[in-house]
Amino acid sequence: MTPCKEPPGGAPNLLLLTLSEFALIERLRRRLVGPPDQIWVGDDVAVVPGPNGAMLLAADAVVAGVHADLTLVGLDDMGWKAMVANVSDIAAVGGRPCCAVVTVAGPLGSIDFDLLYDGLTEASAAYGCPIVGGDLTSSPTLVVSVAIVGDAGEQPPVPVLRSGAQAGDTIFVTGPLGSSAAGLHLLQTGRVSEAPDLVLAHRRPRARLDEGTAARMAGATAMIDVSDGLAADLRHIADGSGVGVVLDRVPVAIGVNRVSNDPESMALGGGEDYELLFTAPDAALVETTFAERGLGTPLRIGRCTAEAGERRLRDGDLPVAGWVHK
Repeated sequence: MTPCKEPPGGAPNLLLLTLSEFALIERLRRRLVGPPDQIWVGDDVAVVPGPNGAMLLAADAVVAGVHADLTLVGLDDMGWKAMVANVSDIAAVGGRPCCAVVTVAGPLGSIDFDLLYDGLTEASAAYGCPIVGGDLTSSPTLVVSVAIVGDAGEQPPVPVLRSGAQAGDTIFVTGPLGSSAAGLHLLQTGRVSEAPDLVLAHRRPRARLDEGTAARMAGATAMIDVSDGLAADLRHIADGSGVGVVLDRVPVAIGVNRVSNDPESMALGGGEDYELLFTAPDAALVETTFAERGLGTPLRIGRCTAEAGERRLRDGDLPVAGWVHK
């Protein structure tokens, strides 16, 4: 944790010093009470009524030195990541992005904006989400903030929140995990040539838009993208839904075992894979729906239970792992 600087004439902000990211979100959620059954606070996407049905709103920021180490990745990678992180949030409720606005704050005279916007526009084109505006402002630290408007897409036009899992649901993930964390480790240790595919997974993560739609069409009850890590994001679903969870397996991406002596821990806590983690009552329907859409079969990794506090990995406790802002 980086210590908070003392503001002129006063003490440090003790709220920032003592609350974790999620405790602070919960504190703010209690203050931001919207109309019932219209706005959800607690998911990565807000759902509000629009003229033609539910409208999805997502916003996220990528900060140099926190979310992107510019000694290891390029400005174009940072731009790509800023866009894809938001698209992935839309995918995680089964929606489709419509358009985005981008705000860049930073040392304007020393930023290669062409390179930064190469990444932003490449991701924008890849996911059909045009950039329609934004803002520029001066700041000592580079921050790229993206806000996206989306919609629920095909029928049924009901977004999948993280709070709907039920006891008996099967837990799925759309692909194996740990690639991004392994790629970061290779970058940090100067071993890029050993596994370029893992390095690319960190530099240019992919959002699972089609998979999110398929999961929603197949009756997914809760869903989230794996951005903080499997263990942390599964807890978000369990806590939001009031269910227990038991993981039978942790699917580890190919090659991670060559990077880490503990590849399962990398898959559990690495994060930024952006695979979708979801629950559904009818496993056969999930697999059929994905197959009909030409998508890879989601991996069955566990089940939800009626014991709300249960957090298990096979015969032991689910580790506390994953990305947490302090």
